[in-house]
Amino acid sequence: MKRENSVNEEHKRAHKGCWGRRMILTLVFIGLIVVMLLASKSVMSSRPDDLGTKEGRLAGCPDSPNCVSTTATDDEHSVAPLTFDGTAEEAMTRLKDVIENMPRTVVVTATESYLHAEFTTRLFRYTDDVEFQVNAEENTIQIRSASRIGYSDLGANRIRVEAVRTAFHSVFADGP
Repeated sequence: MKRENSVNEEHKRAHKGCWGRRMILTLVFIGLIVVMLLASKSVMSSRPDDLGTKEGRLAGCPDSPNCVSTTATDDEHSVAPLTFDGTAEEAMTRLKDVIENMPRTVVVTATESYLHAEFTTRLFRYTDDVEFQVNAEENTIQIRSASRIGYSDLGANRIRVEAVRTAFHSVFADGP
C-alpha cells in the first residue's frame, strides 16, 4: 500500500509538471500568433495619399494620438519647427544627412524644399511617414510625423522628431 501511494504521488507530480509545460507552450504559441498578426498588419500598410504639401502646407494630424505636426494647434499633436541659420539649401542638406544616418530609415522624396522619409520600427516593422518642408523666409523647417496604422504610437513620433531636432542642431553646431 505504501508503494502504491508513493507511485500515485510521483504520478501526480509528473502530471503537475506536464500541466505547467503545456501552459507555457500555449502562452508561447498565442504570443507568436499575436506577433505574426501585428507584423502582417505592418506589411500590408500602404503609403498614405495625403503626403506632400497642399497650398504650401503639410497635412494636419488626424484626431488619433499617433501624429505630431508643426501645423497642429493642440498640445497633443503640436511640435515646434526646426530652426536654422544659413541658407535653406544648407539646412536641407544637413537634414537629409541626419535622416539618412538614422536607423531603419529610407528617404523617399527629397527636393530643395521638401523631404519625405519612411521610418520603420524595430519590433513590429511598422512604417511611419515623416515629412519636412523648408521655409526659407522664416529659417524654419515644418515637420509632420505620423504612424500609418494603429491608434496610439506611445509617443514614438514625438520622440523621433525630438531626436531629429537634437541631431540636426548638433550637426549644424559642428559647422560645415
